[in-house]
Amino acid sequence: MALDKSQHRIRRMFGAISSRYDLMNRLMTFGLDIYWRRRTVHSVPLEDNASVLDVCCGTGDLALGWSRKLRGRGIIVGTDFTHPMLVLAVAKAARRCTAIQFLEADTLRLPFTDDAFSVVSTGFGIRNVGETERGLAEMTRVCRPEGNVVILECSTPRLPLVRGVFRLYFGCVVPLIGRLISPDADSAYAYLPASAAEFPQGEAMAELMRGAGLIDVQVRSLSLGSVTLYVGRKPGA
Repeated sequence: MALDKSQHRIRRMFGAISSRYDLMNRLMTFGLDIYWRRRTVHSVPLEDNASVLDVCCGTGDLALGWSRKLRGRGIIVGTDFTHPMLVLAVAKAARRCTAIQFLEADTLRLPFTDDAFSVVSTGFGIRNVGETERGLAEMTRVCRPEGNVVILECSTPRLPLVRGVFRLYFGCVVPLIGRLISPDADSAYAYLPASAAEFPQGEAMAELMRGAGLIDVQVRSLSLGSVTLYVGRKPGA
């Protein structure tokens, strides 16, 4: 049975868990999500006055990471189509006195001109986009020539023993923690391992990025393969 990734369901599901989203991220990753985002923002060089777009930005943690790297010397924009997530992102940025523009927008129809951003990123969001290829094409479209598209996403470890432990934890323990801490009608934390398991990983994901027009795609495995960082470059004009 195909996983229900209808955009109506995704928006409703993440809206329902938004108030506990950050807490669940810290708990289920043992705080490693902070390290993964740090690796993401340091994966590409950024010149002063760079512009960064973070799509499917959720509560804004990756956008805040880019902002810290730029130290106020660039433009950061975060987009998401789940309004409650954006409300939390705006409040979080305000508490940190950080100038980030957050917009409610669908990654399949980004409201920006071609070649607008030095970097276009997403953290744990691209697998929730209803049409992966179209989402990648939109991210590439709004990226400047010689700019980078950076994607942080869940993956399955290759080592058999690690893979077995990972699947047990991700498939059984995480949904249980989710039901206890952040109950919701759409079973978001059961959807999480299911969506990660069926999503293209490694070279398959790299090939999708090349199909979207990116070159020099790098695949960087983190934390024994439980997450993967993908970096592609948009060719020069």
